[in-house]
Amino acid sequence: MLSYIVRRLGATVVVMAVVAFVVFSLLYLTPGDPAAVIAGDVATSEDIARIRQSLGLDQPFLVRFGSWVWALLHGDMGTSIFNSLPVSKLIGQRVEPTLSLTICTLIVAILTSVPLGAIAAARAESKLDHAIMGFSVLGFSIPVFVLAYLLILLFSLQLHWLPVQGYRPISEGIWPWFKHLILPSLALGTVYAALIARITRASILDVLSQDYIRTAQAKGLKESDIMIHHALKNAAVPIITIIGIGIGLLISGAVVTETVFAIPGIGRLTVDAILRRDYPIIQGVILIFSATYVMINLFIDLSYVFFDPRIRY
Repeated sequence: MLSYIVRRLGATVVVMAVVAFVVFSLLYLTPGDPAAVIAGDVATSEDIARIRQSLGLDQPFLVRFGSWVWALLHGDMGTSIFNSLPVSKLIGQRVEPTLSLTICTLIVAILTSVPLGAIAAARAESKLDHAIMGFSVLGFSIPVFVLAYLLILLFSLQLHWLPVQGYRPISEGIWPWFKHLILPSLALGTVYAALIARITRASILDVLSQDYIRTAQAKGLKESDIMIHHALKNAAVPIITIIGIGIGLLISGAVVTETVFAIPGIGRLTVDAILRRDYPIIQGVILIFSATYVMINLFIDLSYVFFDPRIRY
């Protein structure tokens, strides 16, 4: 397994290098001039040229890319164009809200989708199965921002149970922190749970048709024991795989969710940076998201060994 981990880490380095080049190239080719935005509407061409020179935007593409990569290798993700703060510091300030939202969303999605998928498989073609799958299709079809506004309308504006927007650090107390994360987690977790539930149902249905399941039934084992100790365990690999693949959906959904609920996380930082064409922040955030996605999928691949001993690396 050690050699497999080393190979995957080597492949991760290559992937991150490609991502870095593509991100830098796309932002370089994107229309719009940050210097003109900083200078304002009344600035002269000389003012814009002076700002471009101070920011290094007048240098050739390869020179700018090489300087950026060299600084990145030394732990320097650059400096924000607009507030002159290090990108790493700005991202570090926004980690807690995004991490809190992600963890709560994962808990909501996994704890609801896996049992629902298992129940749907155990009651295949029944009314309960059709109801659960109907919920899955509906949940995956509704955009995150639409569901978010519906939840705000019901639980915040009509029932006055939960706050409309905002975030409270966990240092201010567990309940204020959790109360501001309930609606965002439900909005983002519903879409994620719908995807996992469908894959869970399909995987368990495939396992339930195997001979060893019929043998367990013939021995008189309880249906719940068969489902938990035989079916669900052997169907875990596809379920874990879709959870890892869905992290990309979770990351993109977090950007929208944080914007709707005014959560000062990395997603909100990304939106603000795009609107202001703050290239260093955009590049840093995309690299962080890409590295997180790659490492999570590496962890998912390694976890296969624990769920299916037949898998060897």
